[in-house]
Amino acid sequence: MPRDPGSPAAWLRYARSDLALSKQSAAPGVLRETLCFHAQQAVEKSVKAVLIHFGVAFPKVHSIERLIDLLPPGVARTDDLVAAGQLTAYATIFRYPGEHEPVTEEQYRQAVRLAEAGVVWAQEHLRADSVQ
Repeated sequence: MPRDPGSPAAWLRYARSDLALSKQSAAPGVLRETLCFHAQQAVEKSVKAVLIHFGVAFPKVHSIERLIDLLPPGVARTDDLVAAGQLTAYATIFRYPGEHEPVTEEQYRQAVRLAEAGVVWAQEHLRADSVQ
């Protein structure tokens, strides 16, 4: 984890920005792969916000699965959060041109749905934890 990783609120602000960018499908010339990358980033930053909240150091990785594994045992992991692990490919394999099939509309919609769920998960978790 960086020396000063910033606040959980700042990470959530960036996660919300990535989520908003992931929904820009109407923009001409924008690839679904790029939109899905922003969906992945929204979840990655949401999980990192929760990790920072709990003072958990994390490596500089894009692997959502690896970050989820670092969450403290008492932190709820929703089915959608776990499923969001599949978005990691959009930060690695699909981020650059190569030998992969184009992202379909259905895959894109699923990525955005999981990103929305990841941001909501972090918001709700941080809000609930601050009340306790």
